[in-house]
Amino acid sequence: MATMCSCSNHPPTLPAISLHSVPPKSSFRTSQPLQSPTQPLSSSSLAKHGLGLVSEDSAIITAAAEAVALANAAVEAARDAVFSASVLVEFSIEGQNGCQYEIDWLSELRDRKHALGTQKRKRRRKRKKVSEISDAASHGGRERRSSRPSRSQFLTSREEAEFSSHLREGARLEAARRRIGERGDGEPSTSHWARAVGMERRDLDKMLCEERESRERIILSYRRLISYIAKNYQGKGLSLQDLIQEGSIGLLRGVERFDPEKGYKLSTYVYWWIKQAVIKAIANKSRIIRLPGSMSEMLAKIAEANTVLSTRLRRLPTYDEIADVVNISVSSVRLICERNRPPISAERTLTNQGSLTLQEIILGPEETRPEVMVSKQLMKQDLEKLLRTLDEREACILRLYFGLNGETPRSCEEIGRLINLSRERVRQINGIALTKLRQMSTIDNLRVYIK
Repeated sequence: MATMCSCSNHPPTLPAISLHSVPPKSSFRTSQPLQSPTQPLSSSSLAKHGLGLVSEDSAIITAAAEAVALANAAVEAARDAVFSASVLVEFSIEGQNGCQYEIDWLSELRDRKHALGTQKRKRRRKRKKVSEISDAASHGGRERRSSRPSRSQFLTSREEAEFSSHLREGARLEAARRRIGERGDGEPSTSHWARAVGMERRDLDKMLCEERESRERIILSYRRLISYIAKNYQGKGLSLQDLIQEGSIGLLRGVERFDPEKGYKLSTYVYWWIKQAVIKAIANKSRIIRLPGSMSEMLAKIAEANTVLSTRLRRLPTYDEIADVVNISVSSVRLICERNRPPISAERTLTNQGSLTLQEIILGPEETRPEVMVSKQLMKQDLEKLLRTLDEREACILRLYFGLNGETPRSCEEIGRLINLSRERVRQINGIALTKLRQMSTIDNLRVYIK
């Protein structure tokens, strides 16, 4: 590279053209001088001079041709030299640019590595600061248990037993506080609470603090297990955050009942408590109208059978086909499928463009229709006319027995206590009154109200 750069500082030298091979003009002449033109020439001399002129002209032509050829060769050599020099100059310039580009690339790479190292150090310091703040907030500033709070911490057997006992003690204190509140004294104070459980206030505060810290440590340690279980039940009516919250509640409930003396791991024991809490939350809170637990379990089997039959038959299966697979009655399958339908709002519009709602086209109760109200009023009037044909006691017993006065129908014993008669006598009077009404001709007028 250095050699090429030095060549570019001096212009290329053209090769020297030597013309020594070209004979001088005087060499083409004869050594004998020509005779003067005034001197008469003989025939022999003319012949000699003619031959000499011819030979001299041919030699001049030959030398001129050789000179032209040498000049053309010199021009071609000069062109080749100029081209070579230009190529060397361009190559030298490109070499210098390449060297400069390599230097710039190395400096840029060095700058990038320095910037990346600075950013990594900043992020590392930031994560360390955030972990210190999180540990101080979660553990009351006593000690920093973990420098990386984003990862779950595994508990030892001794810690599991200790945290389980703290939660059991906290549950006992909370139950005592609820009993005090149920007595009607209102929310108890800390001093009243401590006296009720037979402890000092300082010991009560310490125990509550330990119970709270144990709960936080357990949830932090098993949140990955809770998330793993909750992800399997997504899309069933509750969000992932709600499922994780319900799983955390089930975790704490299982830790309270954990017995470390049996030799089992806490994670093995609380797994089923977390799963049960998630399933129970889906059954109770995923629907506007709650379904019973047995129906929810049967609904899952029916949904699975519906999926399998739809794939096999390439159509929607009937209730009979689903009942054969699930091994239950057809009426139960129909009832569960109908109850599984989501409720529809009465204010829902029928079309996207219109404003007509379902409430405007759905029929109301039969009691609100004018024709039904008029029919009932006419029936009451006809009954009153029919009862006037009986004596007062018989009409009173019929009204009380059938509830014709708008009250709840009464038994014969209740009617007897009201009118100071025995139950058997009331039954006899009721039978006599009905017999009289059947014998009247106006009874046929009431048949029009029977549908």
